[in-house]
Amino acid sequence: MKFPKKVKRYCPYCKKHTIHTVEKAKKGKASELTWGQRQFRRVTAGYGGFPRPKPEGRSKPVKKIDLRFKCTVCGKMHTKASGCFRSARFEFVEK
Repeated sequence: MKFPKKVKRYCPYCKKHTIHTVEKAKKGKASELTWGQRQFRRVTAGYGGFPRPKPEGRSKPVKKIDLRFKCTVCGKMHTKASGCFRSARFEFVEK
């Protein structure tokens, strides 16, 4: 899927339509203090190997794409209201 680098859309902070630059959201670093991570570390600690083997077969053919829009007027970022979408290939194009 091809997506433009700059789009005109509604900015909830300016409360009007402005030009936005688009970028893909990156995964943040996982916190070591969350309950799930503590549980995972406790289960995988010690002798016995890794308790969760990788699932058989291939990985998913389509990945979820999450976009962030940055307003060129106020500089604030926001995401799409409907969330992310799936696409096999994703690239930005100059419009």
